[in-house]
Amino acid sequence: MPRPVADRRPASGPTASVRRLGRRRFLQAGAAAAAALAAPRIVRAQEELNILVWCDNIDPKLLGPFEEAAGVRINAKDYQETGAALAILEQSQPGDWDVFVVDSADVRRVAQRGLLAELKDSDIPWDDIFPELRAPDFHYVDGKLYAAPEKFGYNAIAFNNEKVDAADVQTAAIMWNTKYSDRIAIYDYYIPTMEMVGLAMGTRPNELDEEKLGPIRDKLLEMKQLASVIGDVPTVQNAMVTGSADIIVAGGEFAVAGLASESPWLDWTIPREGGIRWMQAIALFADSKKHDLGLRFLQYVLSPQGQAALATAECYWAMPANSKTELGEAERKRLRWDEQDGFIKNSYPYFIPDEALDKKMLEVWTEFLQA
Repeated sequence: MPRPVADRRPASGPTASVRRLGRRRFLQAGAAAAAALAAPRIVRAQEELNILVWCDNIDPKLLGPFEEAAGVRINAKDYQETGAALAILEQSQPGDWDVFVVDSADVRRVAQRGLLAELKDSDIPWDDIFPELRAPDFHYVDGKLYAAPEKFGYNAIAFNNEKVDAADVQTAAIMWNTKYSDRIAIYDYYIPTMEMVGLAMGTRPNELDEEKLGPIRDKLLEMKQLASVIGDVPTVQNAMVTGSADIIVAGGEFAVAGLASESPWLDWTIPREGGIRWMQAIALFADSKKHDLGLRFLQYVLSPQGQAALATAECYWAMPANSKTELGEAERKRLRWDEQDGFIKNSYPYFIPDEALDKKMLEVWTEFLQA
């Protein structure tokens, strides 16, 4: 999943407001944004909102309009993995944090720890959100809503459209096509990459078991012989930009869409066998003392204006959850907007294995990396 930027603050809680400076200009907080943020302006000493989020949610063009319209200061800390966020929370005091962005697949376990506030369905613009993203198994626990989807994308195939045949990227067999020997970068995240290999072999993610890991292992080792690099998101991105690779296995819009203005040959698609759909969600902390302000921020992020800024955040681009997001034609093209109906139908949510299967998958992945 796309979480390439490391935390830039101590794990003891939020301090001053830190911003990532980007190449793209701030969005203007015009009348539309003001309407999305309609609420009395805070007139006392500037209030603060503390958010623990993924790197795309700290983009100034997302936070700036809300801060201006609401008269607040947002203190943002980004993290890479849910385990790291939980460690931060353990070192924080109750009420230190107000808003949380988390992998949708992890909402249940975080909510079951009592960390998240229950949300009302009436607070979420469900009519505007792609219906497949509602995903009750992810965002609801015991019939109660704890998070709402804000952004999603795919682990699939990213490629150089000037060097890779269009017909070849239509099939997952490109991952071990000898035509591209030493031109393949492999994303070093075992769950989506192994699930992609499984799909190519006719195994859906939720059908994975220990018996099916043997054939997946064999294909991984076959792929390893063709790979020029195996690495995290920045590593495989760099391989594509510098020309040391022409394909990213388990890549997608998160890896290349944000780079396409400078490198227009970068492209991505879902092969006919399918892709893996990742999703991130926004939630409120149960012990926040600023529930109302946090909810306003959540609703702003899910609004068409907030979603446009989030979808094109400098950290990584991906599809907004809101189908009415206000994006230009060039942006929509880079995100393959017009193909989303087919992509959603031909993709599978992350399958999170149980502890025993997870251990076996990690053993296979370690063998693959060390081969």
